[in-house]
Amino acid sequence: MQWNNAAMNYEHTPVLIVGGGVVGLSAALFLAAQGVRAKLVERHPDLLMHPRARGFTPRTVELYRQVGLEPAIRAASYAGGDQFAWVAVQADNLAGEHHPVEEPEDDVPQANLSPSPFAPIDQDKLELLLRERAVELGAELHFSTEMVEFTQDEDGVTARLVDRRTGDERVVRADYMIAADGYSSPIRKRLEIPTEGPGPFFHTITATITADLTPALRGRPVNIAYLQQPRPGTILMAHDQAGQRWVFGMGYMPDYGESVEDFTDDRVAELVGQAAGIPGVPVTVRPQIPGTDIKVLGFTIGAQVAQRYRAGRVFLAGDSAHIVPPTGGLGANTGIQDAHNLAWKLAAVIRGEAGPALLDSYHDERYAVGHFIMQQALARWQTRVAGEDNPPLMDYSTVTFGPIYRSAAVIGAPDGDAPALPVGQLAGQPGTRAPHLELSRNGEVISTIDLYGRRFVLLAPAGDSVWVEPARRVADDLGLPLDVYRIGPGGDLADVEGRFADAHGLTGSGALLVRPDGIVAWRAQTAFDDPAGALEEALRSLLAR
Repeated sequence: MQWNNAAMNYEHTPVLIVGGGVVGLSAALFLAAQGVRAKLVERHPDLLMHPRARGFTPRTVELYRQVGLEPAIRAASYAGGDQFAWVAVQADNLAGEHHPVEEPEDDVPQANLSPSPFAPIDQDKLELLLRERAVELGAELHFSTEMVEFTQDEDGVTARLVDRRTGDERVVRADYMIAADGYSSPIRKRLEIPTEGPGPFFHTITATITADLTPALRGRPVNIAYLQQPRPGTILMAHDQAGQRWVFGMGYMPDYGESVEDFTDDRVAELVGQAAGIPGVPVTVRPQIPGTDIKVLGFTIGAQVAQRYRAGRVFLAGDSAHIVPPTGGLGANTGIQDAHNLAWKLAAVIRGEAGPALLDSYHDERYAVGHFIMQQALARWQTRVAGEDNPPLMDYSTVTFGPIYRSAAVIGAPDGDAPALPVGQLAGQPGTRAPHLELSRNGEVISTIDLYGRRFVLLAPAGDSVWVEPARRVADDLGLPLDVYRIGPGGDLADVEGRFADAHGLTGSGALLVRPDGIVAWRAQTAFDDPAGALEEALRSLLAR
């Protein structure tokens, strides 16, 4: 469509985010934390009151920790304490014999890997927190607002928005746009970006219900049950710890004339009774979208990855870029981490600290992770639901912490094409997440993870200060915010565990450069004759300067 640009009055925003689910809200929050005031539009009138994801990995919680949200997440958790263990079982029905879902054992205890334990919080509760914090930091959020069309050119994106309550239209001009508009993604289709993978392969209805299923549990702990009744692929997911509130999901067949409308309250109650093994149990089906009486939703389960995560000034994130089966809870976590990876890069380019080519690294890094996560989620689906042979499962910690980034925004990533390193082998390699290590600052114990989030960070042993002044001089010359810390006796931070150098792969007077997202960008394992020259060359390369 050709618009008469000269006749239009534009609103301007540095970043337009389309989609107000967990990924879009996270993108708005992460950008706001970087000082970029984004505009988010969501066509629904409010957030979806359906739990969907029921927990978030330690790596995801680390990212929210960086923006001050972890305490609120802990307070809204449905399980107290840090020792929560997710219990997944397989059974014919809930009342029958339970078989634990098998997972490979982690090589390293979770507590040694991160200061942020797994967060047992429902996605709908998390989205409320994200919305509040994003607005607090300056993001603009507009619900009941639909983006109906857009064009882009070399300088930005022009989008037409419609207020679904009033019909009013307005035009927004954005420097960049993030498509967080779901697995069917009209934006991805408009950009003609193909996908790879099996694609959609299972259709499911979900309902949130109240029903006393404790007679079926008989005191056995269950967070999610994969059941054969009334159809293979049925799930009951606990929505409280008392056995009274649940999410019920079951496959249905739209290709054979079955529709979501067929699942009336009475039919859902009958099906829940069969799934629980308690025929006739009283069931209340609750609305899932605020302000409506919609009680049953249809979802498509599949596995696919977009071939390109970037098209000009438009970026795909979350389900628009990849869909994975829900087994393992990897989909939402992967989308949140997409948003985090992209946010600091957009902010650096918008502020003029990096060249536009830095944004190409978003596809290079997250596309590879998307494929890796798709394979691991498929393996878990086949094991838990389909009962088929599956590709080798990696332990959950390696899936969570082990992915390797290989792009122009990393110098010296491990050779080869392995998508991840076992967590026991992580030691500050460029392209991997910088390790968690306990440090002491003025008597307060913190994590190395707490040093990251806003700007680049250079870590060096405290034994000599060969990097300190050169680093500060380079940062001034480049106009780049850079934090420099000497770790160890006499340094800026005390090394509580006494293993800073080993944990980060440093010998002698080496140094480690960590990106704002906590990924190791570059490592000098020993000192350079010209530390300022080496660091400046690395930063110019990493930032496409």
